Amino acid sequence: MATGSRVVASTIRALRQGSSSSVVRDNIRSSSRWLSTQAVRVDRYNANPEAMAMMNNMHNNINNNNNNINNNNNNSNVRERLPNDDRERNSIYMDESSRSMAGVTASVRHDWTKDEIAKIYEQPFHELMYQAGTVHRMYWDPSEVQQCTLLSIKTGGCTEDCSYCSQSVRHKTFVKPTPTMKVQEVLKAAAAAKEAGSTRFCMGAAWRELGNKKNAFNHILEMVKGVNGMGLEVCCTLGMLDATQAKQLKQAGLSAYNHNLDTSPEHYPKVITTRSYEDRLNTISNVRDAGISVCCGGILGLGEQETDRVGLLHVLATLPEHPESVPINALVSVEGTPIGDDIDDLAKVDAFDMARMIATARIVMPRTMVRLSAGRLSFSDAEQYMMFQAGANSIFNGDKLLTTDNPGMDKDTSLFEKLGFVGKPAHKGPMVAPLEASGQVHISKYEATKQLYAAA
Repeated sequence: MATGSRVVASTIRALRQGSSSSVVRDNIRSSSRWLSTQAVRVDRYNANPEAMAMMNNMHNNINNNNNNINNNNNNSNVRERLPNDDRERNSIYMDESSRSMAGVTASVRHDWTKDEIAKIYEQPFHELMYQAGTVHRMYWDPSEVQQCTLLSIKTGGCTEDCSYCSQSVRHKTFVKPTPTMKVQEVLKAAAAAKEAGSTRFCMGAAWRELGNKKNAFNHILEMVKGVNGMGLEVCCTLGMLDATQAKQLKQAGLSAYNHNLDTSPEHYPKVITTRSYEDRLNTISNVRDAGISVCCGGILGLGEQETDRVGLLHVLATLPEHPESVPINALVSVEGTPIGDDIDDLAKVDAFDMARMIATARIVMPRTMVRLSAGRLSFSDAEQYMMFQAGANSIFNGDKLLTTDNPGMDKDTSLFEKLGFVGKPAHKGPMVAPLEASGQVHISKYEATKQLYAAA
């Protein structure tokens, strides 16, 4: 309790001294781990009135500074948006312990156990879908779906031995190594993606790490600046990064960095031997510390068991901060790769596998965007709708995902129209959940007791 007292006391002193809202937010953010395990959860505050008034003023200032009022794409009604930065967004809800509606309760936690996640994952499918769909509507506007485009700016020639990847030099596949694309070529592709409705542009390079590729890295920094200058959010996946490189990408305007864990720590050595799980976690840490949003997920269909899928979600859900987005991929097997040559029809991932994984991710990481990623071409519109109902609210569009096929822009435009979806604008946060705005979601908050404030 002493740790919590010091954190709360420090926060109140900062408020009394007129510190900026960002200083106060950092103070609160540092206590999130303590709050998730130590605070008493109640439906109302029972605290020192002066302290609570200052806390409320701080939250009002955050909202006034960061919430954008935008026109809904479908009509002229004015609706509220949250901050686009996921940390900024989450800081607004630091005093929130849980949400409940229609018999379902959810909360943002970092202390999940594998058994708890397995219990969610193993529910009867209809119960899992109901729970996930309800959680999704408590935290998000289900009609808004982010559209991202992924471009391979450096294809093939990778020295890694990922057993599913067509770009490894160790496998004989259809992919032929190509040099890094020119800056202007990439900017032209980004402009086309924007014209087609994409709002986040992702660039991928097939190599193990940036390392000492100074010339290539300088070109990538130019690409990031150029794409950001078009008004698009920018994402990269470039292999392992050190802390300095992550900071340079942040300064250039990078919005997010993708670095997937692929599978559970236990199954990982059966898939990849040239890069450790810890290497991946270190890169994620470098990205997060640089202030870049983390995009991190995995692939279904790598020969894993369902316990490995639970294990992957457990790692993601117990990170110090949940990823801003979690891509869930269905393996697109490629002839010439070890997994592609060994896979049989029984091992293929079906729509129910994807929906179950997406639904569990949505429940254990309710404020994270869950991206329906590779493999969509093998699923019907109805099957994809089931995945959106499970909690997916982001996709990759465009006819290529690095080297594998993906639904074309026109097909996704038709799908969005059919399902009544609208795209999330670039550099603007998500819509406030309509059910939250209408008061249908019951929000419980942490109790700040008089004893804690006494230390101030």
